[in-house]
Amino acid sequence: MKFGILVNEGPYTHQASDSAYQFAVAALAKGHTIQRVFFYHDGVNNATRLTEPPQDDRHIVNRWSALGAEHKVDLVVCVAAALRRGIKDEVLAPGFRISGLGQLVDSGIKADRLVTFGD
Repeated sequence: MKFGILVNEGPYTHQASDSAYQFAVAALAKGHTIQRVFFYHDGVNNATRLTEPPQDDRHIVNRWSALGAEHKVDLVVCVAAALRRGIKDEVLAPGFRISGLGQLVDSGIKADRLVTFGD
């Protein structure tokens, strides 16, 4: 099965990002495909390389970057939501790219299921 994932919440304010990441890992382990992960609203904060969690905490941004690189998952950040939060190309973590809502629509069309995490 081919999944699209929508992440609407930031990495350390809600469980949504962790849940989306764990879902993606589990789906890939079962042989499914992740067509795209689209970060929207506060979810765009998952894409900034400026995140520096404490040493004993998980680094959610690095997890997404590694997942994207290892499995060739398209990690797309909504341009409008990113700009509202001061996130530009210069501060994106490796593997993320900025694009428009058309990428979310495209994911909804091409994926068998679009799974949403966060409000």
